[in-house]
Amino acid sequence: MSAFIALLRAVNVGGTGKLAMSDLKALCEAAGFAKVQTYIASGNVVFTSPRPAAAVQKALAAALAEYAGKPVGVLVRTAAEMAAVLADNPFPKAAPNRCVAIFLDTPPAPGCLAAASHVNGEEMALGKREIYVHYGEGMADSKLRIPAAAAGTARNMNTVAKLAQMAAAL
Repeated sequence: MSAFIALLRAVNVGGTGKLAMSDLKALCEAAGFAKVQTYIASGNVVFTSPRPAAAVQKALAAALAEYAGKPVGVLVRTAAEMAAVLADNPFPKAAPNRCVAIFLDTPPAPGCLAAASHVNGEEMALGKREIYVHYGEGMADSKLRIPAAAAGTARNMNTVAKLAQMAAAL
């Protein structure tokens, strides 16, 4: 059994994609996942499964699409991958609530950050299947747009650390 973290895209953010975490937990259990735990109401779930990551992602995406009546973005990382995202943070001295990892399905293209627009002091860096962003003075007024991140989902470093900790404990 491997520990996994699933990150749902656009769930319970800005009044869209309403999903009770109790429903998410039940969907995961019905999909055959074990030791299911959710973390905060923005679509973070940690669990174990004997299946490979791609099969886990496919099963959860199918269950969520049936539940919601439309596709829901699902990104999956193993416990080791989530720990590496935290360890590889290129902005370790930044306040963890002002630094995010934008999780992607595939590695970002090497020059993709050049297409970012409305950059106003934000720092960006590429990870393995992530784009890291340090928002400096905060995200509230940022208008940053990163086309390569459009299908991704962001979590701040506090959340990444907690999810890595939860997965490691499974």
